[in-house]
Parts: sequence; structure tokens; C-alpha cells
Amino acid sequence: MDADNDHMRTRVKTVRTALDIVEALKSLDGATTTEVATHLDMPKSSVYNHLQTLEHDGYVVKNDQTYELGLRFLDLGAFARQKKGKLTDVAQPELESVAEETGELVNLLVEENGRGIFLLREQGPQSVNIDSYTGQCVHLHTTALGKTVLAHLPAERRAEIIDRHGLPEKTENTITDRDELEDALEEIRNEGVAYDLEERIKGLRCVAIPIFRDDRISGAISVSGPNSRMDDQRIQTEVLPKLRHAANIIELNQTYS
Repeated sequence: MDADNDHMRTRVKTVRTALDIVEALKSLDGATTTEVATHLDMPKSSVYNHLQTLEHDGYVVKNDQTYELGLRFLDLGAFARQKKGKLTDVAQPELESVAEETGELVNLLVEENGRGIFLLREQGPQSVNIDSYTGQCVHLHTTALGKTVLAHLPAERRAEIIDRHGLPEKTENTITDRDELEDALEEIRNEGVAYDLEERIKGLRCVAIPIFRDDRISGAISVSGPNSRMDDQRIQTEVLPKLRHAANIIELNQTYS
């Protein structure tokens, strides 16, 4: 029995190592075997063996001596996104409309495993280019979208997420104190809207509202733009009404279509 347990632990460790290598290639935007080994503080021979297996199965590609993530991950991501199909299908035309009308970047985020996942992004004619992309994972407390989701999760689930992922600082404006965050989340629940005041990206302001299904939070939508365009008056008179209209349609279509 002990031998079986040892074998299981070895296999689990092997999987963990492979995933760490995949994450390293993403973080480094491609790397050589030596660079990955240095980044992870692992033996070069072990990293090489894992990279060879990942390459053989199509999960990484090798250009000269540099390994990069392969497009097979795109297939997996597209399949996973399809599992959220109804929300994606009903939300996309509404996000496109808000992006066109405001000219800004519009996002849909959902929570999975305690992290925020950008499920959709639509760019308006004047939208800024930032580091977010479809499928990107973020800490929930760093974005208006994520705070919206956190605010409407059960208290026990919220505590589990914070215990697991912490409250790391992204900018000097990020909320990193648990009590301060809880106060902010209570205000979000009361007001029905959340703001990101340069809490993840300097110079970027964001406003988000929740999407519900059967009285449970299923995600959040937002408009993001530079401080120079996203002033309080514009948010209240133009952006929020458009977001609320879109959320209303998404919720109805999610339930009845």
C-alpha cells in the first residue's frame, strides 16, 4: 500500500512539474531549456525531458533552441469556453454594442477556481491596448469585475478564495487589507456597481456590474478606459446606463432563450 502511495505522489509531482514548466513558458514568453531550468530552479535534464514530452504531444513547439506554447492550448481553451456557451453567446452581441457606443474596451469575466477569467473582450473604436486578453486569469480583488463577483459570492466561498490566493498588490492603489476589502465589497453589494481606480493597471479606470442567473452571480461586465475619458460624470450619465441595459438583456436571454 505504501508503495502505491509513493507511486501516486511521484505521478502527481510529475504533473505539477509539467504544469510549472508550461506556466514558465508563458511567463517568459518562450525560453530555452536552460532559461526554464533557471527560472524554476530545477535540474536542466528534468526540464529537458518534460519539454521533449510536451513537444511530442503538441503542447509546445521548438524554434531553434527556444520552446514556446503550442496552439494545442487554443483548442483546449476554445473547448472550455464552449462549456460556458450560453453566457458567451448571449453576452457577445451586447458587449459588441456597448463597445461600439462607448468606444471603449468592454469585458466579461467569470470566476473559476478562485480566479477571474476574461471570457470575452470587445474593443471599441477608441479603446486602449492593455495586457488583458480572452482567457487571461487575474486576482479577483484587483479588478472592478472581480470585486463585483467577490461581493456577490457567499461569505464562506469568498473567505476560501482569499485564503488560497491572498491579496497581492498590483499597483499602489490595490486593496491588500482584508477588512478594507470587505468594506468595499459591502458597498458594491449596496450600490450594485464596482470601480477599479488604477488598482491593476496604472492610468486605467474601470466600472463593472454583476450578471445574475437564478439569483446567483454568474459573471460581471465592465467598461475600461483611460482616466482622461472615464470621469465620474461620463460613467454615471453614459457608461452605467449602457452597462445596465446590456446586463438586463443578458440575464433575460440567459434564462429564457
